[in-house]
Amino acid sequence: MAQKTQEIMGKYKKSVQTALNDPSKPWTQAFELVEAKTNVPRLYLFLGAAGFCALYLIFGYGAQLLCNTIGVAYPAYISIHAIESSTKLDDTRWLIYWVTYAILSLIEYFSGFLTSVIPFYWLLKASFLVWCMLPMERNGSFVIYQSIVRPYFLKHHRAADDFIDKMASKAKDSIHSIAKKD
Repeated sequence: MAQKTQEIMGKYKKSVQTALNDPSKPWTQAFELVEAKTNVPRLYLFLGAAGFCALYLIFGYGAQLLCNTIGVAYPAYISIHAIESSTKLDDTRWLIYWVTYAILSLIEYFSGFLTSVIPFYWLLKASFLVWCMLPMERNGSFVIYQSIVRPYFLKHHRAADDFIDKMASKAKDSIHSIAKKD
């Protein structure tokens, strides 16, 4: 059991080190600079920053802002890169992330008590969002989309389309009737 745990941790460590040293990533230069000035390996710098963020999400003032920044800043940056790239695969990947993020935001809005009832809510949400944006094939947003969102959408999309068409027609008729009065 300990051998298997060490193998798994070794894979995660290698994956994190590869990401921290990837010259195409925006954080690489920052880690190079801090690593050169402090003589502390970037893996330890990353783990220290992650630990600080985790503690701040538990105890800090404005934890909601930090959590939402984690969930928006990097995905927005990478989404812009995806839009500008010529491949469709990265566009689809980040659209799936944004659908997942939007659903989570709606659930959170309509059940606002969650933040006060669930201990360490902002840490859990930030961890969930990181899982959803992990650079791997079956990350959280993919799993949620394939197992929950897509089946629900396929089952109900015709009724939703009809409702949207009906509302658009009513709005158009209302605008025309208001325009005729003037």
